[in-house]
Amino acid sequence: MPILNHIALIGVGLIGGSFVLDLKRQGLVRTVTGIDTDRDNLQRALERGVIDRASVAIDKNSIGGADLVLIATPVATVPAILTALRPVLPEHTWISDVGSTKISVIEAFRRCLPDSIHRCIAAHPIAGSDKSGADSAQYGLFQNRKLIITPHGGEDSDGIALIENLWRAVGAEIYTMDAQKHDAVFAAVSHMPHLAAFAYVHQLFDHPDGKAYLKFAATGFEDFTRIASGHPAVWADICLANRDNLLELVRGLGRQLDTLETILLNRDRPSLYRYFEEAKATRDGRSDEN
Repeated sequence: MPILNHIALIGVGLIGGSFVLDLKRQGLVRTVTGIDTDRDNLQRALERGVIDRASVAIDKNSIGGADLVLIATPVATVPAILTALRPVLPEHTWISDVGSTKISVIEAFRRCLPDSIHRCIAAHPIAGSDKSGADSAQYGLFQNRKLIITPHGGEDSDGIALIENLWRAVGAEIYTMDAQKHDAVFAAVSHMPHLAAFAYVHQLFDHPDGKAYLKFAATGFEDFTRIASGHPAVWADICLANRDNLLELVRGLGRQLDTLETILLNRDRPSLYRYFEEAKATRDGRSDEN
C-alpha cells in the first residue's frame, strides 16, 4: 500500500495515538501532526514519539498537505472540528474518525462537509481501556481487534479501501455495518455496560456507608466496575449520542432487576438458579465464539 506523507491526528490519546504509533513503526506514514487543546499532552506525545509535530489549532499549518485527517476526540466535538476543518481542508485529503457512535458522526459529515462527503469515511475500532491521553498510546493495541466501517453511501471506493488497508496494517479485522445497526449493537454490548457500572458505583457513592464498604472491595467489584473509570466527558457524549437505544436498554435492565427482586422476595431458589444458569450459558457461549 502507498506510504502516507502526512497524517493530521486530532485528539492525541489511546486510540489515535496507538494507531499512528503502529503506522510509524511500519513506515506507512512519514509525518504525524498531533492537534490537541492540551499542550502538556502534546508535549508528552512528542517526547514519546507518538507525533512529530504539535499544534493546538486546526489551521493551514497543521492540516496543510495532510493525506488523512483522523478525528479521535469525543463524539460531541466532531461537528465543531469539521466546521473548523472546512476552510483549510486540502482537496485531496481523506477524513475519518474513531467514534463509537456512528449515526451522529455521519450526520455531522453531511451537515458540515457537504462538498467533501465523498472523502469522509466513518469507522470505529473496537479497542480501548479506561486510560486516556498520549501516555496511554501503545503498540499492538488493534492486533486481532475488530474495525467497523459504517458507510453512508457517498464515499469514494478508494477512500474506503485506504482506511480498511490502514487498519488492516495495524492488525485489525475489518467489518462493515449499517450505522443504525452499529449504534444499536454497541449500545447493548458497550455503552449499556458502562452505564450499569457507573450506576452501581454511584449507588455506593450515595450510600451512607459506601466508603466503608469500598475498603473491602476485591476482584469481583474491580472486574464489574473497571469501566466506570472511563473518562466522564467521553462517556457522557457517547451516551447522549446513543440516547434512544440506551433508554430502551435502561428500561430493560430495570425489568430484569424487578424480576430478581421478586425472586429474592419469594426465596425462590430454583428460579434464581435457573436465572443464573441462563446468564452463565449466554456469557460462556459468547466466549466460546470468540
